[in-house]
Amino acid sequence: MDKSSYLASSKSCDMSHLTEHQRYTISTMLENGYKQIEIAKIINKDKSVVSREIKRNKDKRSGKYKYDLANRKYLYRQKTKPKHNRFTADVKKDIEALIKQDYSPEQVVGTLKKEGKQTVSVERIYQHIWQDKKQKGSLYTHLRNQGRKYRKRGTSKDNRGIIIDKIMIDKRSSIVDKRERFGDLEVDLIIGKNHKQAIVTLNDRASGMLKMKKVNSKKSSEVTVAINSILKDWIPYIHTITSDNGKEFAGHKDVAETNNIDYYFARPYHSWERGSNENLNRLIRQYIPKKSDFSVLTDEYIKEIEVKINARPRKRFNYENPIFVMNKLLFNQKLHL
Repeated sequence: MDKSSYLASSKSCDMSHLTEHQRYTISTMLENGYKQIEIAKIINKDKSVVSREIKRNKDKRSGKYKYDLANRKYLYRQKTKPKHNRFTADVKKDIEALIKQDYSPEQVVGTLKKEGKQTVSVERIYQHIWQDKKQKGSLYTHLRNQGRKYRKRGTSKDNRGIIIDKIMIDKRSSIVDKRERFGDLEVDLIIGKNHKQAIVTLNDRASGMLKMKKVNSKKSSEVTVAINSILKDWIPYIHTITSDNGKEFAGHKDVAETNNIDYYFARPYHSWERGSNENLNRLIRQYIPKKSDFSVLTDEYIKEIEVKINARPRKRFNYENPIFVMNKLLFNQKLHL
């Protein structure tokens, strides 16, 4: 092979490391008696780069430089060399601080990226949490499920009674599904230990804003009073409310008339029709686990949970929190009044 052929086959490269093609060129030119300075010109590298490459990757027994051996040595060093550690002490400190505020790993990553800070993957954060747990740490206690899996609801017959004059969800305006306005609500009940006492949870579909109130029983009369109390502050802005078919919501007509709001019922076993409320209840269970004794929960503690959840960033809002989204929606609604 003549020198002009090497020039034609070699590409200009300004990087300090060598390509596989350049190693092949070095090997072939050495076999054909070329000097290192000539090889360096052909592959557009400094002579010192060629000299270092030959010395580092040649056969230690024969002293010859062979392309295939040189490339294997290079790949092995790349595989075994120390990797850059992105999970530095400062990054770990920022991540743990947010975890201790009950942010999920996904919320941690989204928040740190939004603030322009260094972070690692969601999976790496989970690995760190489980490692911390093995070392008797407490980071896992701030996770929503604390490592537990939820049991799927069964399909046993619903015997909670029949509610009179229900209006089903298929009559609800399609604008509710768009989640573009504040005031389309979902309501549910979280039940305490031994089915004694409960917490009414009510959320806005568009902003994710949550309101909560403890009740002494699941009686529809008490639940109705609680819902009306919760809605007082939102009356000027609300449009619809949707619940499941539990008989605790038998006072739906009272709620609709008191608050001038349209009340709808989701279809049985269609929990996704109240998906926002289902997800929020899981957030609440992070603070109030199943089988908790609600009698020891104060109104102040329940309010504290409500405030904390409303201040947490959400992925679907590009890691803004529900308070920010609610204010933005209400401002836009006022502009269009």
